Amino acid sequence: MNKYYLNYLEQLEAEGIYIMREVAAQFEKPALLFSGGKDSITLVQLAKKAFAPGKFPFPLVHIDTGHNFKEALDYRDNLVKELGAELIVRKVEDSIRERKLTEPKGKFASRNWLQIHTLLDTIEEFKFDACIGGARRDEEKARAKERIFSVRDAFGQWEPKLQRPELWNIYNGRIHKGENVRVFPISNWTELDVWNYIRKENIPLPSIYFAHYRDVIAHEGQLVAVSDYIQIDETDVIMNKRVRYRTVGDMTCTAAVESNAETLDEVVNEIIATRISERGETRIDDKVTEAAMEDRKKGGYF
Repeated sequence: MNKYYLNYLEQLEAEGIYIMREVAAQFEKPALLFSGGKDSITLVQLAKKAFAPGKFPFPLVHIDTGHNFKEALDYRDNLVKELGAELIVRKVEDSIRERKLTEPKGKFASRNWLQIHTLLDTIEEFKFDACIGGARRDEEKARAKERIFSVRDAFGQWEPKLQRPELWNIYNGRIHKGENVRVFPISNWTELDVWNYIRKENIPLPSIYFAHYRDVIAHEGQLVAVSDYIQIDETDVIMNKRVRYRTVGDMTCTAAVESNAETLDEVVNEIIATRISERGETRIDDKVTEAAMEDRKKGGYF
């Protein structure tokens, strides 16, 4: 890695740390949304650096769909112990029962839409006025419309046409009662930036980010892990493939990629060589409609 790129990563890190400190300064009850994925892990690293040697400043909030990879949950629990941080877990299953929601059906029945209810209920329960998330502008075109400080109205909804200007790194966190802000400190990062930063900082990750053997089925050119959460049909052929994950979502909607990458260097080289975005290659739920992500975000999604 050359000196110029190290300086570039340091600039991104400095921006992320600055944003973390702005959140702490401008809001009364911020929280960090945590999934166990590489982006939220990067956020934790930035927050640690922003407030060291002080105590980790934000509770970690996990909206648990019940369809998680075990490796991600184990990582989450170990990280919380290491940080000494507060972990808040709220389950989509409870929202389904309490709100009498209709559970999606089908081969890959995703609870992603239903997470909206659980997230908004959690924000209301704890009166969070800012939620830090790991969205990046290169992930998906709806996320490219977000500002770093992105206001949600009293109903938790996002209006992409009513975005605040952000000039010269000036972030406006002023909100009316009932509103809250989603904050995206790594909005200006790419997937490759995240991986290079993880390599530079030597940050541990869940094992599913590296090559391993897993039973999968092929579906429309994607490899989906065999689990209790998906419907296996008679026509499905179960294969044991050497795969890894580029992103960590639910087992119902996140596909693996074939890979032999066992180290951070090898993963970085694969990312450099690919021409398909991580969500484009691995997220089944984003293929429902062309505007699937934007529709979820308007309703209150991460």
